[in-house]
Amino acid sequence: MEPAAPFWRAWQRAPARAFRQVLARALLLGGVLVLGACAAAVDDRQATAPAGQSGMEEALTPAQRKEHDRLVASYGGAYKDPKLQKQIEGVVARLVAASERPDLHYRVTILNSPAVNAFALPNGSLYVTRGLLSLASDNAELASVLAHEMAHVIANHAATREDQMKQAVLVSRVISDVVNDSDLGALALARSRVSLASFSRGQELEADAIGVGISARAGFDPYGAERFLTTMSRQAGMRSTSVNQSAGADSPDFLSSHPATPERISIVMANAREYASPDKPGERDRKPYLTAIDGLVYGDDPKEGFVRGSRFFHPKLGFTFTAPQGFTLENTSQAVLGASASGREALRLDAVRVAGDQSLSQYLSSGWIEGVEISTVESLVLNGFPAATAVARGDQWSFRMFAIRFGSDVYRLIFAARELTPDLDRAFRDAAETFRRVSIEEAENVKPLRLRIVTAGLTDTPERMAAKMDVQDMALERFLILNGLSRSDKLSYGAPYKIIAE
Repeated sequence: MEPAAPFWRAWQRAPARAFRQVLARALLLGGVLVLGACAAAVDDRQATAPAGQSGMEEALTPAQRKEHDRLVASYGGAYKDPKLQKQIEGVVARLVAASERPDLHYRVTILNSPAVNAFALPNGSLYVTRGLLSLASDNAELASVLAHEMAHVIANHAATREDQMKQAVLVSRVISDVVNDSDLGALALARSRVSLASFSRGQELEADAIGVGISARAGFDPYGAERFLTTMSRQAGMRSTSVNQSAGADSPDFLSSHPATPERISIVMANAREYASPDKPGERDRKPYLTAIDGLVYGDDPKEGFVRGSRFFHPKLGFTFTAPQGFTLENTSQAVLGASASGREALRLDAVRVAGDQSLSQYLSSGWIEGVEISTVESLVLNGFPAATAVARGDQWSFRMFAIRFGSDVYRLIFAARELTPDLDRAFRDAAETFRRVSIEEAENVKPLRLRIVTAGLTDTPERMAAKMDVQDMALERFLILNGLSRSDKLSYGAPYKIIAE
């Protein structure tokens, strides 16, 4: 979470209906895992630097460097881990040598984000999040992801997609200006975008096919792609269950422009069979990979705030609060989002700048959201901080809103409910009263969760391993997903496994 989030400021004067839609979409996007989403790039110049070139500064033009810095910042910065960096670069080197373009050079950046994503730009910049690295269980699975992203560069997908979009925009302008029908022009552009989305699905499947071939020729198990896609699908299911489906069925599907995971699994399986039989698949390199990710930060980075059960803690900004009982929280770069198990209640915490001469009561009444009941606006003090609260009502949702002045920012804690009963309103008020400053000692003692590699003993079971993990919920399911296991699987004595611990 960051203060003064621009996403939210864009909706400060939105009507209640738009507010509800944004809340629903935010909850959905906060809980959906990106399955294989790949970034398109605007620069279509491919890198042809010699394989021995090193150093991002020397390899990128000023414009490319600016784009690199923007991307890295949007993902929480770069994650520095020399041994893991070396491990990934070693896999990339093998893949490049086995690819259709061994002359291309890739520069790897690990992104400090719990999101599961990887992408490559045509200039040879390759990015992978630590969230994705935590899900992979061996070098073959990692290779499947990296080879897929390299395939996008080899096939020149990003440049092709950009050219297609430029053509679509041009057609739209011609219809709008020459035919003098802006609505028809917008319709033409919308239809072109749908066409481009379909083409994007074809690109993803092509990249899967190319990537499986590269991995196999490099000596890696080509079935790594199938295993990793399966793990991502299971992770997505667990996350959506954890955050719930409060956004509703009519919310936009972020994955609609990419192949459904079951489809991709069946296709990559068929691709893998062209290179190896399941009983003689190739190298997995499980132990070296697990050794490299031992100690990897898992989940939220405490520097950017983190969730522990129903509590949100931000040592850098110096505050904490606890959600009502039964809420699941999700920390995003724009806000902290939360929802109850039923999906009938939700919350959002973000920060804005409010002029010092404007009272918080005036701010809540200023019209940044419609439907505020002026008679409910009241000033109060929460743990020593000036605050104000009010109720707003819409057609289907009611809101209990709090504005809390903390330092130079005002934090907005907004609870939404299908039916705002007196008991529920009291629970919202009690949760707001947990907003407090954290002590220096508390902030200094915060430790991130990390992946720890442990060896299975004779009596260890998945249940016993899961019991060792520092997680608040679904410990067994998390352990199984992290290690690519099913509920019927038994642990192998002496084998390494991933757990989550401080």
